[in-house]
Amino acid sequence: MLGHVKNVFSFINAPVDFEEVKLSHSTTDAEFDNAIAAVKRNHVALKGNVDTMFDEPGFKMRNLALRTELDLFANVVWVKSFAGVQTRHRDLDIVVIRENTEGEYRQLEHEVYLQTVGGLVESLKIITEKNSTRIARYAFDFAKRNGRKKITAVHKANIMKLSDGLFLECCHKVSEEYPDIEFEGMIVDNCSMQLVSRPHQFDVMVLPNLYGNIITSIGAGLIGGAGLVSGVNLGEKYAVFETGTRTTGHELVGKNVANPTALLLASSDMLRYLGLVPHADVIKNAVRRVIDDEKLSTPDLGGNASTTDFMEKLMSNLDVRQTFSTA
Repeated sequence: MLGHVKNVFSFINAPVDFEEVKLSHSTTDAEFDNAIAAVKRNHVALKGNVDTMFDEPGFKMRNLALRTELDLFANVVWVKSFAGVQTRHRDLDIVVIRENTEGEYRQLEHEVYLQTVGGLVESLKIITEKNSTRIARYAFDFAKRNGRKKITAVHKANIMKLSDGLFLECCHKVSEEYPDIEFEGMIVDNCSMQLVSRPHQFDVMVLPNLYGNIITSIGAGLIGGAGLVSGVNLGEKYAVFETGTRTTGHELVGKNVANPTALLLASSDMLRYLGLVPHADVIKNAVRRVIDDEKLSTPDLGGNASTTDFMEKLMSNLDVRQTFSTA
């Protein structure tokens, strides 16, 4: 997929050079350190999804390690409907903002052996006032910058009264600084039901790590699937752009049927972040023309177009009549 993105950047004369580094589940520690160093050098990255293995307890997943090493505390996914994709709910426009560094994802698990108990595993959920306040303030600042009117903090404070209770309390305190933005809390199980039944009630959502992962996937499903949603992991110094869900798509490798939309939109988001707004808009507008106007669909959307078909149509829709400055 990266090859397609590079071709598009070259075609629209985007002033971006690529440094490619390997990152996968099998990446060595030295290779992982090299990837971290590359992001620190460049301050920005476009990343494919890294596979997650289930058979190695105690191994820190590379996705998680990347986010914690670079303190990429905010994961932002924009769930926005495509007119050309037929779904139950139309015209959705929801932003999911996920705390990205703590919660259950700290991988603080251990097995306890007791004479009276056959097997016991403890898993620690870490919620801090500092990081909860930081993600809440990011969400409210995002809403203010983008003219959004409402923020929903998703939690399970009715059961996890201390951990999720702290997260909800921090969100509520921050909300008092933004009187023009409506604030509500919603329990995660009710939120999941409301999202699939009445999704238009949501505007911006802010969530702890695990709930954010789940709600993001539900949101992607509402507009057509994982192939349509881009995401970004943001910190104070660095930004890593990627597909919006953690689906790796192993089963699609080599078949020329993968939907390139998510990574193309992630590349557009990256260009916008770098201040290359005209270039970003050219890619985003072309993607939407292919899906909405041309009605071209890859198999994940119920169509039979190949990845090559999609990219050929995209290239013909890239509007390069405007001359871009490379200065």
